Amino acid sequence: MEIAATIEQVRAQVRAWRQKGLTVGLVPTMGYLHEGHASLIRQSVAQCDRTVVSVFVNPTQFGPNEDLEAYPRDFDHDSNLCQSLGADLVFHPEASEMYAPDAATYVEILSDMPKQLCGKTRPIHFRGVCTVVSKLFNIVLPDKAFFGQKDAQQLAIIRRMVRDMSYGIEIVSCPIVREADGLAKSSRNTYLSPAERQAALVLSKTIFMGQDMVQNGETDVHKLTQAMRDAISREPLARIDYVEAVNAVTMEPVAQIHGAVLVAMAVYIGKTRLIDNFLVEA
Repeated sequence: MEIAATIEQVRAQVRAWRQKGLTVGLVPTMGYLHEGHASLIRQSVAQCDRTVVSVFVNPTQFGPNEDLEAYPRDFDHDSNLCQSLGADLVFHPEASEMYAPDAATYVEILSDMPKQLCGKTRPIHFRGVCTVVSKLFNIVLPDKAFFGQKDAQQLAIIRRMVRDMSYGIEIVSCPIVREADGLAKSSRNTYLSPAERQAALVLSKTIFMGQDMVQNGETDVHKLTQAMRDAISREPLARIDYVEAVNAVTMEPVAQIHGAVLVAMAVYIGKTRLIDNFLVEA
């Protein structure tokens, strides 16, 4: 496995693969890899001849007072995991490699998609996500790119960007990976104290409760989300950012569970913001 720190190194290696007629998969990450990331890498290795994993904590998707500096990093662990899973190249650039000092160009979706859910409290987040993913697409030129369903809004936005910008890339969605007790895998889980880690189970328990309500015939979004909010509110360490149901493609709010609907939440456990969701498909 090769580790590349520069854009030109990545491009040279991908050119060599292309000359041999090989397909390329990309797994964009911010590092501190866990089993959720591993599932994406495994899918890429299974579906593509060569796999590139990017490990880059992208500064443009963090707003003021967010956790850019504190975001967990362990590149030795990440590179060893990538190698064990069969990745062929890890792209681990410095911010200065990805962004010129006077960089002034961004990729941004101007519909309401980035303004919903996480975008309400993180207004620049998805502009940063679209910009860095677009740059990675331009650097790697993959056939397929792999993203997790846990970041469902991000996934929908990237699909829209790929459509609107005519990228010839297939976006592959991979299921949420959970701990044995149900908590969705997240790099930010490491921020949690033991008491907070236990309290964080309220997210997955509430997600499972919501799924049961829908499977038992509940279609009224207000009743569904209110029951979910009530369940979270019973946990003293939890503070709700949002619990909402939206169209799974457009991210527009819906009043009824009909068609493809995303039921998503963001909840603070102490100072740590965690997300979880489930998808209802027609």
